Amino acid sequence: MKFPDLLIEAIGRSEIPLRFEPGAEESVAAPVTELIRAWLKSHISSSEATRNSLIQDLLDELEGTREVPG
Repeated sequence: MKFPDLLIEAIGRSEIPLRFEPGAEESVAAPVTELIRAWLKSHISSSEATRNSLIQDLLDELEGTREVPG
């Protein structure tokens, strides 16, 4: 499954009464995704290739271009 789908699913199960508004889950997910992206990018280092590779994998999952393992 892809991260954006997991996030939308989690928001849909929440007690937030947004699920009756078309597109509400996506509207809530967008700022959460932006926050996570900024947080991950803040950990990129010019000298740590292994960590940067992991961060890129996580960013790809966040964007939905890579499946979440497991």
